[in-house]
Amino acid sequence: MAGNANVVTIEEIRKNEEVQAFISKANEFLSQLGYTEHGFRHASLVADIAGNVLERLQYPEQSIRLAGIAGYMHDIGNVIGRRDHGVASAILAHNILRNLGMPTEDIAEVMGAVGSHEEELGEPVSVVSAAVILADKSDVHKSRVRNPDPLKFDIHDRVNFASQYSFLRVDGEQKTISLEVEIDTKQSSVMEYFEIFLPRMIMSRRAAEFLGCRFHLIINKNRLF
Repeated sequence: MAGNANVVTIEEIRKNEEVQAFISKANEFLSQLGYTEHGFRHASLVADIAGNVLERLQYPEQSIRLAGIAGYMHDIGNVIGRRDHGVASAILAHNILRNLGMPTEDIAEVMGAVGSHEEELGEPVSVVSAAVILADKSDVHKSRVRNPDPLKFDIHDRVNFASQYSFLRVDGEQKTISLEVEIDTKQSSVMEYFEIFLPRMIMSRRAAEFLGCRFHLIINKNRLF
């Protein structure tokens, strides 16, 4: 099947048994390590947002489709381990997409985006990559917290639990991408948000600039930059 080029859709990826198993198990394993939710909710949200970013900036349909696929698969490498999970995700994605008959050039595009989304080492390398970075880093929300005991929250739990709303707003005409977040300051301070998310915001700014846009962070309706 790999020898015949095929237009692989996000619907095929969502239904793929390997993808489903890897996301499910990876999320289960990360839960044991105390990480926030990285399951189907996060995968679907990142896929949708990544595609929407490029759609609103009027990129070609192929780029939009590949951004959605890369967004959905970006964390499957967590099934192997948290360290270097972006690279692991890219390798697993290669095997799955090859078996589905995706053209090699498209596979390479997805691999580059998936492999470069981690804030420790990642940088935007393509428009698909930039869209996945922006989508991934914008997902901060109380629904991601899995610790049932607020007294045992670490700073990541507190900040996510305090986030009542987050939305990535893309203005194609003004060429701006704004992350809007509402934080319950009784649960966590804005300073704590910056303490853990500053590297992600820097990465988001670089991704927005790669797309020819300015990046803004708006917390509780106050534009911080």
